[in-house]
Amino acid sequence: MSIRKTRKYELPTLMAIYAYARSFMAEHGNAYQWGHNLWPHEEVVAADIESGRSYVIVRKGEIVGAFYFHMGEHADPCYDVIDGSWEFSGPYGVIHRIASSGKAKGILKEAVEFALERVEHVRIDTHADNTVMRDALLKLGFKPRGIIHVEHDSEPRTAYER
Repeated sequence: MSIRKTRKYELPTLMAIYAYARSFMAEHGNAYQWGHNLWPHEEVVAADIESGRSYVIVRKGEIVGAFYFHMGEHADPCYDVIDGSWEFSGPYGVIHRIASSGKAKGILKEAVEFALERVEHVRIDTHADNTVMRDALLKLGFKPRGIIHVEHDSEPRTAYER
């Protein structure tokens, strides 16, 4: 599999992947995280692409996953306030809106490895009901660090760090 920046014309493909991810989450006990407001909205994904922070995971010429990645001292302002504590201060990478088409396994692992090639510390968050993601994060060496709040939703998120 390879990872590259998303191209503008691939927006419909990403929206189909996110629709599949919402369905998958609902089937696995997590109907609320993205399902109640059809997150992520097309405008958000388009802005991710425009900013150069949207990436796709490609296998045999087909997009099988998508995610947002950004790094810096304050890569995500939502992480500036945490009910808990971060283990590391300084620059970090953040992964958001990670989703699979369902046609390949290991999408999260690929994105995390991509991020760790660029920055020493990675942060990510998920809804309490997202047991599939929470289990995968623990298997990849992430540690829960506390609770954060995101802009688009009033539900708290468990924040992880590696």
